[in-house]
Amino acid sequence: MGFVPGETQAAYKQGATAMFNARRAVALTAIVLLVAACTGAPPPKWTVSPIAAGAAGAEASAEPSSGPVAGSVLGTIEITAVDLAFDPSNVIVDKAGSYDLKLTNKGAATHNITFDDGKVLSADPGQSATATVEVPAAGLMFKCSIPGHAQAGMTGMIMVAGSSEASPPPSGAPTTGTATASADPNAAPYTRRDPAAPPVMAGTVHDIDLPITEQDMTVAAGYVVHVWTFGGQVPGPVIRVHLGDTVRVHLTNQGTMSHSIDFHASQTAMNDQMVEIKPGATFTYTFKADYAGVWMYHCGTAPALHHIANGMFGMVIVEPKGGLPKVDNEFAFVQNEWYLGAQGEPVDYTKASSGAPAPDFVTFNGIANQYKDTPVPVTTKGRVRVFILDAGPSIDSSFHVVGTIFDTVIKEGIALLPGNTGGWGAQAVDLSPAQGAIIEFSPQEDGMYPFVTHAFNFVVRGAIGVFMAGDGDPKN
Repeated sequence: MGFVPGETQAAYKQGATAMFNARRAVALTAIVLLVAACTGAPPPKWTVSPIAAGAAGAEASAEPSSGPVAGSVLGTIEITAVDLAFDPSNVIVDKAGSYDLKLTNKGAATHNITFDDGKVLSADPGQSATATVEVPAAGLMFKCSIPGHAQAGMTGMIMVAGSSEASPPPSGAPTTGTATASADPNAAPYTRRDPAAPPVMAGTVHDIDLPITEQDMTVAAGYVVHVWTFGGQVPGPVIRVHLGDTVRVHLTNQGTMSHSIDFHASQTAMNDQMVEIKPGATFTYTFKADYAGVWMYHCGTAPALHHIANGMFGMVIVEPKGGLPKVDNEFAFVQNEWYLGAQGEPVDYTKASSGAPAPDFVTFNGIANQYKDTPVPVTTKGRVRVFILDAGPSIDSSFHVVGTIFDTVIKEGIALLPGNTGGWGAQAVDLSPAQGAIIEFSPQEDGMYPFVTHAFNFVVRGAIGVFMAGDGDPKN
């Protein structure tokens, strides 16, 4: 994941090479103008003075400096990290040598500068860190090595004036290229997720342990993703409570990178409880279930798209006062997309962030075709209730059960109920990412009832399961 130093260096060398004029001041101005013209980006900022005091009339050298004087520090380079960019991302210094580098993190999550020579400088939100770096004549590339950050645009280069590398790509440009996964016949088989909805939690105050973990997960036959999880599973555990209940979720980050959590069922300021939880840290997120519905929770750490796409999402069910009527079968399904990277790696951020999403798999409860391979039993002529959530992160759902009509749909608080005036029913429920619904129907005869998103290009990518009523044979 991230950029490949050899390839990126070659890309830089394709830029126009600045030609120095006789005098240094004129030469440096020409470089800045040429960079802006070639890239369409604002000129790079000078973070180290390119001209020593009293040297304005000095003649320019046609070649970059061969190296520093041993033990001398030539200046200070200041770089600010925000979510998700470096400012500036491209720095030009006067000559090769030793420089003090100061990284200031104004973002909401930990960031680092990782150089292609292996040096790493890290800073927590609101903090700064310093180190001395050696800038060679060919320049020094850097990135934030936290997964997804470089692909989102956190890359850059320290360049030496007059070198062929002093013509950078646009500031903050994301890296290009995506990994392609191939099926591994030796991959571990997937573990089927029980689709049964859990019962409502007893009592009115609930303490829930939700460890944050990183682990390998087979998301389709032959395909393994190194997922980030809530509760050790994708989707995270379904939390089911009553309206008015208090929920206290205790999170422990057992992974190697920072995460956070956002409960859509809660009402709290983003800068109150949606905080960075660093590796090894704990945090308790507390909310009162003020509104009934089917709600999403997810990691909100930048880039949130990457964290959601890599498995950090789940469902909260808040039942109204008095609860829901008893039915014969209840299920919970979360639709999501997988944008595969290399085998056994996290999802590919470049794929996931495309303006025209093309996921490798679309699934119910995280695994392609799992309920097609093993159908879900239901009661013939019984009442079936489905809690459905579209976790996305980017694609809509049109949830449909072949051979049935929904007589009950409660979508985002709007209800279609049995016995309504006019006898209305529903054939599919449309959900955008982060929307949820409650659906009820009754299979009228023994048989097989496929459930899908009615966007059929995604059905063939795993978004299909089967309800089996009775013995599955309508002829018996």
